[in-house]
Amino acid sequence: MTRATISTNDAPKAVGPYAQGVRCGDFLFCSGQVALDPATGVLVPGGVEEQTKRVMLNLSAIIAAGGSSLDRVVRCTVYLTDLGAFDVMNRVYGSFFPAGPPARVTVEVSRLPKDALVEIDAIAVIGG
Repeated sequence: MTRATISTNDAPKAVGPYAQGVRCGDFLFCSGQVALDPATGVLVPGGVEEQTKRVMLNLSAIIAAGGSSLDRVVRCTVYLTDLGAFDVMNRVYGSFFPAGPPARVTVEVSRLPKDALVEIDAIAVIGG
């Protein structure tokens, strides 16, 4: 099975020794994304709403660079520093999956890289 690293300038550069995404066979595994602006590498201002939107745009860019799209995402994991923000995150997240959301897990964590409020990873299908 062929393994290929996915990288795009339309998403933030990795802040550690990991790939933005890895394509393996018909699957694309996207590393967790926090709300870093790809142009500046700085966390976007605002709360969970603004950060969730940026995270989803970052994931979308990686998924597109890997040859897939958000409508082909089969699994996500959402990490929140405060489950009290679940409804806000859920509304923004859901707007990116209007026709059939993927399977998902949401967990509260004590801290995220760069002191982000939300991080999301994804697995997408590529091809038929």
